[in-house]
Amino acid sequence: MNAAPLNITHVVENLNRGGLERMVLELVKLQQRQGHRCRVVCLFERGALAHELEELGIPVGACGKRQGLDLRALARARRMIRAHATEVLHTHNAVAHYQAVLASCGLGMRQVINTRHGMGANPRAGRREWLYRRTLARTGAVVAVCEAARRDAVARGMLPPAKTRVVPNGIRVEASGTASAAMRERLLQLLALPASARLIGSVGRLNWAKDQAGLIRAFGRVHARQPQAALVLIGDGELRAELARCARDEGVDGNVHFLGDRNDVRELLQGLDLFALSSLSEGYSMALLEACAAALPIVATDVGGNGEIVRDGDTGRLVPPRDPAALADALLALLREPARAQAMGRSARAWVERHGSLEAMARRYDRLYRDPAEQP
Repeated sequence: MNAAPLNITHVVENLNRGGLERMVLELVKLQQRQGHRCRVVCLFERGALAHELEELGIPVGACGKRQGLDLRALARARRMIRAHATEVLHTHNAVAHYQAVLASCGLGMRQVINTRHGMGANPRAGRREWLYRRTLARTGAVVAVCEAARRDAVARGMLPPAKTRVVPNGIRVEASGTASAAMRERLLQLLALPASARLIGSVGRLNWAKDQAGLIRAFGRVHARQPQAALVLIGDGELRAELARCARDEGVDGNVHFLGDRNDVRELLQGLDLFALSSLSEGYSMALLEACAAALPIVATDVGGNGEIVRDGDTGRLVPPRDPAALADALLALLREPARAQAMGRSARAWVERHGSLEAMARRYDRLYRDPAEQP
């Protein structure tokens, strides 16, 4: 690395399993390998992924923040930021940002960068967004993870156009294998399914934004025409019981498999036939990038940055959100045309190798750390 290494502190809410958290984890690991000195500060609890960084000697601290103004948590964050001799403070999403800016007042850091990982503000979080906007004066640049998110945030007055940049998320493409007969056999054994099964998978937290209920309803239509099909949901969340009831109501509870949180997602993807994402709201989906790296044909809803990853008719299909019939039709078409589906998967892998690598994302962030006025 030609440029001088930096002391970088990343601030997140926690390091529990999720797309944002996994992206931060991989970025920090790469930055450390490149010679930077990194640490992570978690506002709340450390989270299930924290040990992956600590095993590499990267410190992770938790502030144990309570609801509302918590001066003790701010003091803990300040001590960690100062002890690291932080030159670049990189925060992730709104709450982590305004809390970190408050905690770091007067520390004289070289740069403050914020990344907004979704498609915008929660309409019920008006106070949080107000606090967030108040801290943007002390922020060098705000990063949107896709062009759709940047346009939306600027149009709604959430982000200042002059400070807003786009840095698409990236993944470790080289760590992801493509379709494997061995992984398919392993997954079929895990699910106790016959070799004739056709596996449709989805990865994501079980919450309203991912609309797995819509996916289950679409799958009910698919299963009526393709009885050998099975739906594999990887991830956990507050809607798990409700989604299990939805599967029962659709008459497919024996064909919908809830695998919960897993640490072998990349391997499981290699055993699938198709990947589906039914989100109502999405930023720049890490799950879609991982599906591309696994050379899976994709059917995704046309929301947020999904259309910047899934090229309709080339790497997969885009369908409207909240339309189980359209989602089912697209899935059925690919199940019935395996050669076309495999060609889409190969195109997806080629695309992510060119445009979705972790290294490309890290280079863009490095340029912003050194000059936030530059377009990364």
